[in-house]
Amino acid sequence: MGDNMNAPGSDRVGDDASPKSGPVSSCVTVETLKQRSDFLRAAKAKRAPCPAFLLQARSRDDAALIRVGYTCSKKVGNAVTRNRAKRRLRAMARQVMAQHGRPGWDYVLVGRPGATVSHDFAAMVDDLERALGKLHGGKP
Repeated sequence: MGDNMNAPGSDRVGDDASPKSGPVSSCVTVETLKQRSDFLRAAKAKRAPCPAFLLQARSRDDAALIRVGYTCSKKVGNAVTRNRAKRRLRAMARQVMAQHGRPGWDYVLVGRPGATVSHDFAAMVDDLERALGKLHGGKP
């Protein structure tokens, strides 16, 4: 009975649906940091504090892509709150990194207790753009 879910004309939205995020530059690839050592290297490099999050960044030799990592400690709250904070950080990075990030850099967005979940999203996006400009010497 459930075999017709992917049939043409069904109400199920499949992989061929239109993308939900904004335009992304085709020449810059944005990937997610997953290894702890990459997070630690970024933590030792440049920092740009913002009211709702902390941006950490480091330059790499690989100039083809931008890598972004997201982290929230238990100080942010319980698992539900931490996951919500990371979802907001990911959404913010999707909007900003392809246009304002630099290829060959690793970025880590660190959630702040109380602020990441409750801060105005548009203000967070502006803060990220401003922080990237500050890290890269005034030019985003």
